[in-house]
Amino acid sequence: MLERIHLNIVREVEKQGSLTGAANVLCVTQSALSHSMKKLEQQLGTDIWLREGRGLRLTQAGQYLLTVANRVLPQLTRAEERLRQFAQGERGALRIGMECHPCYRWLLKIVSPYLAAWPDVDVDVKQEFQFGGIGALLGYEIDLLVTPDPLFRPGLEFEPVFGYEQVLVVARDHALAQAAHVIPQQLTREVLITYPVAPERLDIYNQFLLPAGIAPKRHKTIETTDILLQMVASGRGVTALPLWLVREYADKIDIVPVRLGPRGIAKQIFLGARAADLDTDYLKAFIALARQPAARSGTDASS
Repeated sequence: MLERIHLNIVREVEKQGSLTGAANVLCVTQSALSHSMKKLEQQLGTDIWLREGRGLRLTQAGQYLLTVANRVLPQLTRAEERLRQFAQGERGALRIGMECHPCYRWLLKIVSPYLAAWPDVDVDVKQEFQFGGIGALLGYEIDLLVTPDPLFRPGLEFEPVFGYEQVLVVARDHALAQAAHVIPQQLTREVLITYPVAPERLDIYNQFLLPAGIAPKRHKTIETTDILLQMVASGRGVTALPLWLVREYADKIDIVPVRLGPRGIAKQIFLGARAADLDTDYLKAFIALARQPAARSGTDASS
């Protein structure tokens, strides 16, 4: 009945756009691929594809099979990798996904002592601004997720690591630099510079501007923290970042933090993992190291 090769075929045909392309990737002949899927369709009593000219269109059953393939195949690959590591006496690899771009600098403080303590474990970091961390955890693409905005799902656990305050960052000679705090209306005249993340995922929007029905004069995005802060220091706009990160740059760049609202915006960084993996020794050790005070040096852990 349904076998792994069938899932591979469905996924590759969708990726490559043709049976020929999928056959080349899977190193089988097109006739063998077609025969395998035709036999499966006969056994299941339903079509997987419908022909449209020279192309193929997945049926409802085929769409479901593609969903299964995208979910199951990464898990099988991960299981094989883990079993191979067990067989060879290796610890394995810790794959970390980042949904908090500024936290990359914090992560570097942990990775160095972690690699020293766990010489048989490799660390890989996936850092993408549009990164879908929850899906990657559930799909076994990563083992640990660094995020300020956990989405609790069955089978996932999130551990708080440290707290911090999200602040507005302005040039030292900016009109708002001496303010005790700012209110949303004061940003209507400002160019807001952020990382290339959807506005609804940015704290300054969803916790500060949008509740007040306010938008900045203009919103522009920059990928690199150093360039972003140089732009702010030169008076080209303002941004919002964790206070601990601003303090790291304040001695080198003419920027100052200003509280967002009279009470500020308090946030926490969480490490998320699949609940079934929390007993894995090297994953558990990473979380424990991340929670130590030394890992929070330079962060406003009390806020």
